[in-house]
Amino acid sequence: MPTPPSISNPISSGTAGRPVAIVTGGSRGIGRGIVERLAADGWAVAINFHSRRDAADELAAQLASSGGDCLVVQGDIASSADRQRVVAETLTRFGRIDLLVNNAGITSPGRKDLLEATEESWDQVLGTNLKGPFFLAQAAAREMVRLVEAGTIDRGTIINVSSISGFAVSTNRGDYCIAKAAMQMMTWLFATRLADSRILVYEICPGVIASDMTAPVQEKYDKLIADGLSPIRRWGQPGDVAAAVSMLASGALPFSTGERIHVDGGFHIQRL
Repeated sequence: MPTPPSISNPISSGTAGRPVAIVTGGSRGIGRGIVERLAADGWAVAINFHSRRDAADELAAQLASSGGDCLVVQGDIASSADRQRVVAETLTRFGRIDLLVNNAGITSPGRKDLLEATEESWDQVLGTNLKGPFFLAQAAAREMVRLVEAGTIDRGTIINVSSISGFAVSTNRGDYCIAKAAMQMMTWLFATRLADSRILVYEICPGVIASDMTAPVQEKYDKLIADGLSPIRRWGQPGDVAAAVSMLASGALPFSTGERIHVDGGFHIQRL
């Protein structure tokens, strides 16, 4: 029977040195909050960004000034070559990968009605929000398996950041909803395949979180939240999602895998 993963503090796991996380879309919004929290917890972090190098560099400099160890790595998660480069540059710099946080994502361009949706939008959204995370998880998992077998790391963790849009319909963002819904099955698949390799896989499902993505619809959600959209009547913050990542990354749930953690103020609760 396989030995269960260690639940020790991540700082003391594996060989000497800090545990290493890759956070996609890590320069802004939810991703930035996750990077900041992991760095505060003692992780070395590869901050992946697509287009905003200025934001990524500023974040890395901020963390370095307080003792953090960060790598800034550009990459479009929808691109196979870029995914491989993100993994390779992380290994070159740190020699290990203990955690992957699949956070990068885009909203549906133009938010078109279901009957006006385009194949171009479908390919773009599914490429970034589903295909990219799936194959990045595959690439990271292969390395984690190798590192666990070599004794370089005690365990691995993959966290997929989805959305309440995976079960709450928005008919003007069909491609986005479908991509996020599929992440639950993706999480279950990887959780099942990797359990014997001491790699745990989770899904974090955020609700309405204050970020660049939700800024254009702030007025709409201000009203919905005030009217009771969720039992906890406030906007979620990137730090709320980061707290869930921190908990899962710590190994605090060693007998759980494939689990969905809702960070949505209770939105998922069906109410009459």
